[in-house]
Amino acid sequence: MRLLIVEDDDIVADAVARGLAGDHWSAVRAASAEAALAALAAEEFDLAIVDVGLPGIDGLSLVRRLRGTGRTLPTLVLTARCTLADRVKALDLGADDFLSKPFEPAELAARCRALLRRTHGALGQTIRMRRMTVDLAGRRLRIDDGDVDLTAREWLVLECLVRRIGLIVSKDRLLQALSGPDQDASANAVELQVSRLRAKLGDAATIRALRGLGYRLEETDPS
Repeated sequence: MRLLIVEDDDIVADAVARGLAGDHWSAVRAASAEAALAALAAEEFDLAIVDVGLPGIDGLSLVRRLRGTGRTLPTLVLTARCTLADRVKALDLGADDFLSKPFEPAELAARCRALLRRTHGALGQTIRMRRMTVDLAGRRLRIDDGDVDLTAREWLVLECLVRRIGLIVSKDRLLQALSGPDQDASANAVELQVSRLRAKLGDAATIRALRGLGYRLEETDPS
């Protein structure tokens, strides 16, 4: 999953990335609201963590701008101010949650998972196809009546594809999902993981490659 960290403090930004490393986030850092807006215009993110005390445009103004454009990106606000008035203002401006500094990495990770559960709840945490059932919360894949074991990297690819079933997912997007805070995936990593995932899906679903565009997960035609 793709994370945008909007934080001008190097130490805090590194702490956020490390705290979420175990949840397989691939993070992009923006040190200002302007840099964050540029990143959001260039690519898609699953979650944003925004510090209130940014230089120039502050974090709450950034959140207000995002909501003003109709963006529903789940957003957690980090703040050194933790009065009731500050919390109410953050939520009223469009933040989905907030966390006071200093924070514990375990709480940060738990709040991010809760945000994603709430955000994707409308779509359902379980995606059912003709022969496949994908439990996103439990990271469980069933084909027909049997469980299919996936590696962590195979799951990251499947999750990207199944959340956008029937739509094209770019190779860059999959590459970002496979990259972590401590390692960068190679260009061949996507092809390797897609190949391995195809073998495990068998004829239950098709991962179609579209030259120059990316990949698309499709249900297998029962005929």
